[in-house]
Amino acid sequence: MSAAATTAPGRLVRRLDPPSLGTTALVAALALGLGACSTTAPDAVPGASASPVAPASTAPSDRPAPAGAAVLGDPVEIASGLEAPWGLTFLPDGSALVSERISGQILRVPASGGDPRTVGVVPGVEVSSEGGLLGIVASPEFETDRTVYASVSGSDENRVLALTVDEGFRSLTVDRTLLDGIRTADRHHGGRLALGPDGHLWIGTGDAFEPANAAADRSLNGKILRIAVDGSIPGDNPADSPIWSSGHRNVQGIAFGPDGTPYASELGHRTWDEVNALRPGRDYGWPQTEGIAGDTGEPPIATIHPDDASPSGMAFAAGSLWIGALGGQRLWQLPVDGPRATADPIPHLVGTYGRIRTVEVAPDGALWLVTSNTDRATWGGTEPRPGDDRILRVAVDAG
Repeated sequence: MSAAATTAPGRLVRRLDPPSLGTTALVAALALGLGACSTTAPDAVPGASASPVAPASTAPSDRPAPAGAAVLGDPVEIASGLEAPWGLTFLPDGSALVSERISGQILRVPASGGDPRTVGVVPGVEVSSEGGLLGIVASPEFETDRTVYASVSGSDENRVLALTVDEGFRSLTVDRTLLDGIRTADRHHGGRLALGPDGHLWIGTGDAFEPANAAADRSLNGKILRIAVDGSIPGDNPADSPIWSSGHRNVQGIAFGPDGTPYASELGHRTWDEVNALRPGRDYGWPQTEGIAGDTGEPPIATIHPDDASPSGMAFAAGSLWIGALGGQRLWQLPVDGPRATADPIPHLVGTYGRIRTVEVAPDGALWLVTSNTDRATWGGTEPRPGDDRILRVAVDAG
């Protein structure tokens, strides 16, 4: 298979060629070996107000699915016409808030789908090639405290804010800064936020395009950070610091398994993207090690070549991690059991909807996918489709 091979369970290796006819052929060969699922099984969608989106032309396959492959329902359009959407968080009534990276707006999308409505604009957002208004997550007590946490790129530093949304969803205000001192740059902001089962706020940061930051003990960059929702440092954090783990290049996905295992998806450089099971105080290797290229730090539970992934948002559902791919323009499934992968990564929706920025699990258990085709400032070369960017609902069955 030339320079492509499977090296170990959960680690998919690809050759380093730029996109070409040869690469296209290799992708097809990989899809054959993995049983790639670029078509989806039909599924009824309760409460959705729109019809299923017509996917790009794909050839059905009668090949058996790989071990652990899930069955996906037909994607259904929940919302369209978004401009560079980035983060998404669900509210207690089933509706969702969406952040737009460049405009700095937060919009609300009805639970059953429909036109997004602007809630407000987050002040002080500084837009760069990859920076702006990034991840958002609603407080678990949103009904009473009206709080949403946001990752914001500024002119001097990046920070995590607590925002207050008015009861009519017509405005928002900055309540307080929970964490600052995160170095900013044109690229590698990280920016994903997640609330863990421990009730704490988990934050993925990038190395600010300075790899040494990821290994520097006093830098908040290239790290997984964990703070309480009031901004304090939890007593069980390592070294009385916001830093939970280090040695990360650019974390844009954080998710938790049913047993509480924290996972992160990380964009690599030229060779390996990573999925990691996170342990407190551990180093994950960057910049000395990238994926399995090197022998420092904690080994990832799975690796994928950046041409096929460039991973962003991630969620856990039906026994697997679901990872949106930017450069790879697909949805990856990684079956897991606690801190280990139980099968190789499985691709779905390959090339069908373009770049996928964010994946979240809705209250009904379906996946909501946020595309990222209008965000031309990052990962260029993707032509927006009519109606982009959009949010898609995809039912998932473990099979």
